[in-house]
Amino acid sequence: MGQLSLLFLVLLASVVTIPVARLTRVPQPVLMTGIGLLFAWLPQVPDIAINPELILPLVLPPLIFAVARRSSVRYFRANIRSILLLAVGLVIVTTTVVAGVFHWLVPTLPLAAAVALGALVSPPDPVAAVAVAGSVGLPRRLVAVLESEGLFNDVTAIVIYSVAVQAVVTGDFSAGGAALRFVLSAVLAVVVGIALGWLNARLAGLLDDPTQQVALNLLVPFAAYVLAEEIHGSGVLAVVVCALYLADRAADADDVAYRLVGNAFWEIVEILITGVAFGLIGLELAPLMAEVKDGWHDMVGDAAWVIGAMVLVRLLWLLPAAWISKRVSRADEDTPISWRETVVLWWSGMRGVATVALALGIPLTIHGGVGFPGRDEIMVVAFAVVLFTLLVQGLTLPLVVRLLGLGGAADAHEEAVKRMWWRAAKAGLTRLGELEDERDLQPEVVERLRERQHDRLARLCPEKYAEEEAQEARERFVQWQAAADIEQEMIAASRREVLAARGELGADPEVADQVMRKLDLRSRRK
Repeated sequence: MGQLSLLFLVLLASVVTIPVARLTRVPQPVLMTGIGLLFAWLPQVPDIAINPELILPLVLPPLIFAVARRSSVRYFRANIRSILLLAVGLVIVTTTVVAGVFHWLVPTLPLAAAVALGALVSPPDPVAAVAVAGSVGLPRRLVAVLESEGLFNDVTAIVIYSVAVQAVVTGDFSAGGAALRFVLSAVLAVVVGIALGWLNARLAGLLDDPTQQVALNLLVPFAAYVLAEEIHGSGVLAVVVCALYLADRAADADDVAYRLVGNAFWEIVEILITGVAFGLIGLELAPLMAEVKDGWHDMVGDAAWVIGAMVLVRLLWLLPAAWISKRVSRADEDTPISWRETVVLWWSGMRGVATVALALGIPLTIHGGVGFPGRDEIMVVAFAVVLFTLLVQGLTLPLVVRLLGLGGAADAHEEAVKRMWWRAAKAGLTRLGELEDERDLQPEVVERLRERQHDRLARLCPEKYAEEEAQEARERFVQWQAAADIEQEMIAASRREVLAARGELGADPEVADQVMRKLDLRSRRK
């Protein structure tokens, strides 16, 4: 089997494991990691040959961009305390504790090497955490906190990791220089993210085709990451800032085609790259075990100490942090405040792609041509941390959620959706009243449109209507639905005719495709 065949199998597994995860209630990252482990031990499967320096810039930018574009600047601003406590404070504390434990276990290693290990195991993976949390029906605010933590903790961890690795390689370290680099990295990343977001928005305005606009969007996260890294900024933070900038400036509410194409595209990107990334975790294990040979037995014992310290630090940090957030939170903040939610956040700290990529990116040699001290053991510990958090915490999180009684988030989410529909429908009725005066509409037309809108409201929120009105609305809705079903049958017949015309001799496929896109958009209307 060649490298290309292996890549195809991993991509295929990325798609197939989605319904399997839904049926088995096992999170997809866990399934893909297991499949990667299975592939790694098959003799027919070759060792993968990927440059470690390319893993971060190829995998992280699109994944982080896809997650960040679902959020907003206002949300991050409203929950800045939670983000700072988890993405900065907890990462620094975890790095310090893990480095201390590892240096105690292996005192012959330089302290900077232990700090590098602490930094690369400290950031939970946003994709893994959200995928696992979403599969067990956690409240939206917990999922949002995990997303926020995962988006920003890589920034802190990667800067600390880079400084520590440089200190080992060159033998030179300055605490003041490290702090200055951290601040400068963040400032440069924000500048790059805003600049590329602004440029993307201007260029997208020159393109009238949604496919071209989405293609431009695909290039932006890679450009933000690479440009920020080239000027010694944080590539991850640049991607996050750029995504949030674009998300908050998607001002054209009538650009339906772009949203349909863009959302579908980024969902596909997230599915495929997530699958490949977590499959890569399993695939990298076999070459690593072959490299360390029989020495891995002792290394696993050290890994157990590191895992225990890492898990304990997260719990001891989250308990007072949740109390502090509750005491100082404002009315507009939506932070987890109960001990049950805090326990779930603690057990949701899965590690993933960033940890593996940083471990693989450790240089082979340092100054003088000697090997990087403790590189094999650092990699074994890093992989052990990832496997423990994915396979143990990821598989037991549903049980923890059920025992704590936090699995009933679907009802609250449905209620929030209803409130949003009510607000949207009322805005439509207000606009109808304005148009009635502006355009001198016929009374029967206005009444029919208003009646249809009230029918939607009565169906979605019957508690806001009298029982008789709600019943009449339901009856009318049945009639409207029957008419809509007939209309969809008519549109389907039109699509079949267009497809038949497209296959006729001399037909212009572009003309048929243009008409088909319009019909497809009409098919989405209910």
